[in-house]
Amino acid sequence: MAAGIPAGDRGTGEAGLSDAIGALRQAGALEESLTEVDGGAVGVRAADRGWQVLAWAPIGALSPNGIAGRPTELRGGTLVAGDPDHGNAAALRGLIPWLRPRLIGEATSAGVGDRLGIATPGHVAAFRANPGVVPVLAQQSARELVRTGRSFRDVVDAATFGALAAGWREGFGADADHLKSIGDIDAGIDAGCRMFTADPIELVPDLPADAPERAISAAFGAIPWADLEDDATSFAARYPGRLDLESGPLELPAAGLRAAAARFGAAVVQVAAMYRHLAAVLDAGSFEFEVAVDEIEFRTTPVDHVYLATELHRLGVRWVSFAPRFVGEFEKGIDFLGDRAELEADLEVHAAIARSLGDYKLSVHSGSDKFSIYEAVARATRDRVHLKTSGTSYLVALQTIAAADPELMRRIWRVALEAYTTARASYHVSAALAGVPSPDAASAAVLAGLLDDPNTREILHVTYGAVLHGADVGLGDGLRAAIWARRVEYWANLEAHIGRHLRPFSQAAARSAAKGATR
Repeated sequence: MAAGIPAGDRGTGEAGLSDAIGALRQAGALEESLTEVDGGAVGVRAADRGWQVLAWAPIGALSPNGIAGRPTELRGGTLVAGDPDHGNAAALRGLIPWLRPRLIGEATSAGVGDRLGIATPGHVAAFRANPGVVPVLAQQSARELVRTGRSFRDVVDAATFGALAAGWREGFGADADHLKSIGDIDAGIDAGCRMFTADPIELVPDLPADAPERAISAAFGAIPWADLEDDATSFAARYPGRLDLESGPLELPAAGLRAAAARFGAAVVQVAAMYRHLAAVLDAGSFEFEVAVDEIEFRTTPVDHVYLATELHRLGVRWVSFAPRFVGEFEKGIDFLGDRAELEADLEVHAAIARSLGDYKLSVHSGSDKFSIYEAVARATRDRVHLKTSGTSYLVALQTIAAADPELMRRIWRVALEAYTTARASYHVSAALAGVPSPDAASAAVLAGLLDDPNTREILHVTYGAVLHGADVGLGDGLRAAIWARRVEYWANLEAHIGRHLRPFSQAAARSAAKGATR
């Protein structure tokens, strides 16, 4: 029998198929998860605290390749009920092709973080309702993993079980996000990620566009030319005075290029080293690379973008998407702050540069809840865009809890307030503690409203580490257990909330497809 064929896509004429599927149904497997493999079948069911993997094989046959657990006899065969651990996740990916993370390529795409490891069925429902956007269901940054006590393996495995439970057979991406080191890359490789996002911002000096000349000169003098396989003379001669874009010429003044090199020279060295490590370890064409400089404190100018793309290409780096720091404020978990017309102009020029220098996608980081700008992003990028969200799914979990368990929400809020000053240091937020509700005095209604106010929403967004993996032992497990007990409600809330993110991109993709069909 062919492995990985959904039960609903095959007839019941083959001997044993009805027994295999019937046995899993009898054992409580979710209908959407039922999949025929290796002469038997696999699926998942919901247990008290999480998923349970089920595999059935005829008497005398081995359990489908590598699924480990507790065996019992059922309907003339052996049913194995296993834990949702890495071994069983890897075994499922070996058996079922659509559970293996895939490449995304040029398609419109969106990443959805899952700090609790429970969100995938809700994410899948949102993508189903908004076709034309390819999901990256496994996405977490190295920073988030440290704060939650998880690993890239945990993230990919949770997406594996969730995708099987939801019966998602269209494939999904897995992004090891905001990587700072070769060690981070190796951990992503080990987990089975196919997308790797390099984030070299620690090597970018604080040199905004209006930095004094003496600061730029000092940084330019410190450029590691040997590591760049370059020298100042060759660099100066390499660039024309302008780049012709669809919208007109982009001037490339020598002073601007010199400032860009001063800002990003060391970062280019780091990104190239990370890419070359990936290329040495993985087969060509088996991974995708993203370059992200969105978390610097100043805007990525068009000249900066041209410099980064030109130098990385020169060093042999190939990427699928690039995340600049756009104008305005992309704070965590709230809508865009700034002049939308200015942002749209910025998007237009960066997208034009991307089309001119490699036709790669723009990646919009801190993309959660930026509802006022999604249509502009889709329009400016012409659907060559990747949207990244992460903490908003965690906030939906808190909103689900706040409505059902005010005392748990009170405990979470208390920890968040204590942790905010430390937690905010590595995030772009402006929330202030002054005047926020006291956890002890807040009513249930006030606690539920914390997610509706941008100030308190940001505080909750960035303090997830203290809640999930902090000093209040048991709080993280308590939150996960409470969400699992209300998982159907949580997934419905996620479908609605993530769907708001995806809808403008789905609609734009549909319009593009319709336009292409009429040509």
